Amino acid sequence: MSDQSHARSDHDLAPGEEEQHSVGTRILGYVVGLVLALLLTATSFFIAGTDLVWQPSIPVALIVLAIAQMGVHLVFFLHITTGPDNTNNVLALAFGLLVVFLVVGGTVWIMAHLNANMPPMDQIMRMQ
Repeated sequence: MSDQSHARSDHDLAPGEEEQHSVGTRILGYVVGLVLALLLTATSFFIAGTDLVWQPSIPVALIVLAIAQMGVHLVFFLHITTGPDNTNNVLALAFGLLVVFLVVGGTVWIMAHLNANMPPMDQIMRMQ
């Protein structure tokens, strides 16, 4: 009975409670993430400020680099992985993204409807 409870406690971690790694391994992970983030940022500035890249492809390249940078931040700094112990972290991230998209989408929707329903500027000036 004690062997079974001991084996269960080794693999049954609470959310946010990670397996212990050495300090050197954790620092190495953060340094790799930092180097990748800096490389992606420098590449974005290089692409935006040079004529070596075909001009119509610059927005697409910047979007791809931004998505890659989000991935680097999620994996190396927020430690979001596909492991079964990360379910709560992924759900919290999904809920946060849902809230952000609702706020941004709602704001754009409200501004579009306000713009469509505003009278022309000459009518507003005549009202004064």
